[in-house]
This record gives sequence, C-alpha cells and structure tokens, in this order.
Amino acid sequence: MKVGVLALQGDFREHIKATEDCGHSATEIRRASELTSIDALILPGGESTTIVQLAQTFNLYMPIKEIIASGLPVYGSCAGMILLADRIIDGIADQKTFGGLDITVRRNAFGRQVDSFESDITFADSPLHAIFIRAPWVEDVGPSVEVLSTAAAHPVAVRQGSLLATSFHPELTHDLVVHRYFFDQMCKDS
Repeated sequence: MKVGVLALQGDFREHIKATEDCGHSATEIRRASELTSIDALILPGGESTTIVQLAQTFNLYMPIKEIIASGLPVYGSCAGMILLADRIIDGIADQKTFGGLDITVRRNAFGRQVDSFESDITFADSPLHAIFIRAPWVEDVGPSVEVLSTAAAHPVAVRQGSLLATSFHPELTHDLVVHRYFFDQMCKDS
C-alpha cells in the first residue's frame, strides 16, 4: 500500500517512519498531483490553522477535501483530528477544516503546551501509552461515529467510515497499534 503523509508542517516524518515500520510505502505529500497515486492519507499533528493556510497556498485544500469526500482512507492525529472535524470550538474566526468527520472538537482542550502529558489509555480494546500535546478532545459525535478511546471523560479517538482521528500522537511512541488499526481495519477494503 502507498500511504501519503501531508508534509506541509508538523510531525510528518514520524508518521512516515511508523508507516514504513508497518510494512507500507510512505511518501511526502506537498502537491495536488501527488494525491493521485496514494491508497491512504495521514494528516499529522502540528498547527491546524497553519496546515490549512499552507494547503491553500499550495493548492491542496480543495483536492484534499475532495479525496476525503470520495472515501479515501484518512487518519489524522492531533491537528489532523481538528482538520477532519466538521465543527470546531475555540478555533480562530472562520477556521477552515477539510471536514468529513461528524464531530465537534475543542482545540487545545487539555490546555496549553505546558499542560501536555502522557497517559495509559485503551484504544480499540488494546492498551496504549498516549502522548497528548496541546491536544483537542471531542465534544460531540454524530450517530455514525464510533468512539475508540476516551480520556478525561471525552472521546480522544474516533472512527467514521474510512476516517480515523486521534487527539494524541501515537507516531511519537514505538507502539504501532493505531497505525496498524488504520492500515489493517480501515484500508483493507480500499
């Protein structure tokens, strides 16, 4: 499988390594033409408003929205969760997302950078050590959204159709459970 990792800003290198450690080919995505040859896409953590602004600058914004709407499997971590959300709380005025997930997220819900933390959670019935950095959480889910993990009584990992999002950063650990779940459970039919 060829997996594209949006490489405009954020921790895309770590997602590339995790993808390759799972046995798949990974490629950096910086141009719309590069989207045509991938089987799945990862939206990394970083700064969601910056990623959207860069996507608009490089004419990637609409092509990414379109491939999400077409059903391409997409995984977003932290800022990637915000980018996949249909609704945002505590965003900047008129903040744009790629959308697709019927969720409402709260930006920086766990606090500022100094409030970042690590915690042991359960992801899809598997134990996982999670890293939360200025992380969002999910305030509300639509009826077709499955909650895969919670922390502080809020969803922090969700799935809807071919879209997966986590508010934490599994790419910063050596545990591949989230990436394997994405590739084995969500990309197998694409």
